[in-house]
Amino acid sequence: MSIAFPLAQHAMETTPAGARLEMESVSKRYGEIVALDPLTLDVDPGTFLSVLGPSGSGKTTVLRLIGGFTAPSSGRIRLGGQDITDLPIFQRPSNTVFQDYALFPHLSVAANVGYGLSVRGRPAGEIKHKVEEILAVVGLETMAGRAPAQLSGGQRQRVALARALICEPKIMLLDEPLAALDAELRRQMQDFLKSQQRRTGITFLFVTHDQQEAIGVSDLILVMQKGRVEQVASPRELYYRPKTLFVAGFFGENNLLPGRVVAVSGTAAQIETAMGRFKAENPHGCKVGDQASLAIRPETVELSPATGGLAGTVTDISFRGSATCVTADIGGRGRLLSIGPSDRHEPNWQPGQAIRLGWPETAALLVPY
Repeated sequence: MSIAFPLAQHAMETTPAGARLEMESVSKRYGEIVALDPLTLDVDPGTFLSVLGPSGSGKTTVLRLIGGFTAPSSGRIRLGGQDITDLPIFQRPSNTVFQDYALFPHLSVAANVGYGLSVRGRPAGEIKHKVEEILAVVGLETMAGRAPAQLSGGQRQRVALARALICEPKIMLLDEPLAALDAELRRQMQDFLKSQQRRTGITFLFVTHDQQEAIGVSDLILVMQKGRVEQVASPRELYYRPKTLFVAGFFGENNLLPGRVVAVSGTAAQIETAMGRFKAENPHGCKVGDQASLAIRPETVELSPATGGLAGTVTDISFRGSATCVTADIGGRGRLLSIGPSDRHEPNWQPGQAIRLGWPETAALLVPY
């Protein structure tokens, strides 16, 4: 079932501006365990930043440090130029939306949303007005009197977001808030979160382990692994210009062919792999003799029964609706994956079929070890 979320037709009386986030050599240790290597980060105001990585990568640690839920072992954190490193949670210009939403079960939707303003001692009339306003923004104006237990997962998520937005934070911290939702509602809520971030101009820090989710909502993505930063870049740059093998393998289904660089000319290079010698872009400065991988996005790999390219044999076909994935064995020297549009009439390829595979030189990229 499709749910229509209102976008920007409603507006709060004041539109809070996001703040610049700066982290200077911020680290976190628990005894001998390093949860976060020193991290230096500078994020422009109003940016939708996603912190992405597998479980145990340190992404939630980054959120907890900014939110004041844990203290750094070293370094300083500034928000809008203000040093917040030692400020308690309630004095920080930030609000957090958790995965379980953390709503008060005994309070109504309206009371949950207005709770932060009540704690700050704002007049009852002002609270009532702002609650009505923000509930209209998130499309829940008719549910003000309901209890959280009477709401769907998506509605509870919007209540949690409204409760955070009403206090006009300089930065919104979201700790995998969509993880409990089904796939379709999750996609809709991604669009909704992005629209609210654009409407308010608040800086968002969004923690997720889902690559597609991060690509869909982010201006900037911080990719982490084992407490270390692998790369900070736009979604497009991460996808097409990964700096490390981890990033190349983490985003999509890159074909990665290990080998050795045998020639370099300007921004291009040649690499010798088990499948042969290939030209590729060399944006990260690999040198002759370096071990590297040739990264080729599967959507750029073209299939043909004619001559030219690498000779292969189809080993597997996976239909994914609008796209079909074809895996081919290249003479026992490795496998290549190609992803292309599905044919609605009949499959183009069959297991065991001989094919040829190729790709534009501009689609190949060297990724250093």
